[in-house]
Amino acid sequence: MASLKEVKNRISSVKSTRQITSAMKMVASAKLHKAQGRIENMLPYQRKLNEILTNFLSTDVSFESLYTEVRPVARVAIVVFSSNTSLCGAFNSNVVKMLEHRLEEYQALGKENILIYPVGKKVEEAVKKLGYVPQGTYQPMCDRPSYADASQLAATLMEQFIQKEIDQVELVYHHFKSTGSQVLMYENYLPIDLEKIRQEAGGDKVKENRFNNDYIVEPSVAELVTNLLPKVLSQKIYTVLLDSNASEHAARMLAMQAATDNANELIQDLTKQYNKSRQQAITNELLDIIGGSLK
Repeated sequence: MASLKEVKNRISSVKSTRQITSAMKMVASAKLHKAQGRIENMLPYQRKLNEILTNFLSTDVSFESLYTEVRPVARVAIVVFSSNTSLCGAFNSNVVKMLEHRLEEYQALGKENILIYPVGKKVEEAVKKLGYVPQGTYQPMCDRPSYADASQLAATLMEQFIQKEIDQVELVYHHFKSTGSQVLMYENYLPIDLEKIRQEAGGDKVKENRFNNDYIVEPSVAELVTNLLPKVLSQKIYTVLLDSNASEHAARMLAMQAATDNANELIQDLTKQYNKSRQQAITNELLDIIGGSLK
């Protein structure tokens, strides 16, 4: 059995750890609140942008866009979102597992035909361990999400798709549903799925507003689509970036809450052990005193 001093030192150590985890939980909670605010401020703009595009697509106007071109996949790009730091539970490990699963799906293409864009230090390190060369570093985007950085990444992907350097782009990220629920997702980014945009914009509600769909387009349909689709694609990257950032803070808050709860339970167990050992030591001393007096 451990000595009283050892148990007491361990209690002190666990209490210090509890203070750290509790403070980290409060910091993560504050960051999550800010991240939720950014998402709530951005979503109305995204929905309206998608609604404008969907209303236009629901007319009888026909057009072709390079961003909607579906072709056989000979070269694929995967954009993966993680965090720069750890202590957020299984947040990063789940992202890496999903990435490995997607890499298995495209194994037949060969490593040279799989381009990975890691957004976050943890997934960037994992990509290198898997034997792939990251297509740049995007670590600052995780801590400070900005539309400018997201737009720049989107422009790179769109340019490669138009130039037919890649045939498909996928996104792997956590979708923030609530503080206690972050859903790991992967979805196609390019070619753009116009039907999915219609559903995100409101689905059947858009059909009810057909009286608003009689557009007079200037200077041309092609130019309108050329300008609108890149904005939708850039906004999508920014949305995913905010989603991943909020999910990271939520996962870290839950992980730190669980660590704090475990520390509290451990302190209770150690305190009981300390009191029991102390009581036993006092009892032994009393027995020795009584035994000595009887002699």
